[in-house]
Order: sequence, then C-alpha cells, then structure tokens
Amino acid sequence: MAQSCIGKWITIDDETGKQKSIVELYKQNDKLYGKITYLFPREGRGPNPKCTKCTDDRKDEPLVGLQIVRNLKWDGSTWNSGTIVDPENGKIYDVKMWLDEENKDRLNVRGYIGPFFRTQTWKRLDIEK
Repeated sequence: MAQSCIGKWITIDDETGKQKSIVELYKQNDKLYGKITYLFPREGRGPNPKCTKCTDDRKDEPLVGLQIVRNLKWDGSTWNSGTIVDPENGKIYDVKMWLDEENKDRLNVRGYIGPFFRTQTWKRLDIEK
C-alpha cells in the first residue's frame, strides 16, 4: 500500500480545471519525493519556465525536473510530515497524501499552512493512452 502512489500523476489547475503538469512520485531512502516531469502547454508561459517565486534552493530552477514534494514519511495509511512547494507562488506547505479509497487512480494531496488546508486530487497517468 505504501508504494501504490509511486508513479506519474496529472495535476489539475484549481481555477481552470485543466491539466497543469505531470508529477512523478518516487521513493528514496524510505521517503517519498516528487518532481515535475512535464508541463501542459499554457498560454502566456514560455517553453521552459523557472521557479522565480521560490525562496529556497529551488529559486530560478527550471520547473521541469523541479522537486516539488520532499521528505514524506509513511505512517501506515498516509504519506505525511513532508513539504510541497507551489511553483506558481513559491509557498511551501506541509503536505499529506493518500490514495482515494474508492478509486486508487486518484491521489488526495492536502497542503497545510497552520490550521488551514486545501486538498487537490491528482489523477494517475494512464500510460496506455
């Protein structure tokens, strides 16, 4: 179960509902990480944008290849205790991830700042298409 979210996921833009990027989740030293592997074309964005609003070691790094998920630990039911960065605004959130119980091709990604949170649903990339 812990490894079932390993693989590629399509992220969805909260405002437009359109596909935003593909993020590859992978394990390294028993922790979960994720990097952007593809950006869906978007009007007004160049071919290889950078994380200009990031404030840590990711500042001005290209978005494709950018590690946005870091250091999540498996607690038996969810991946948590790590962080996720939103490259659009540079903010770093505490994050928790878990597979949807009814549809294992959907991943719930919940970012926190203090007591406030927002949950996104990522869709598993269907490599058959």
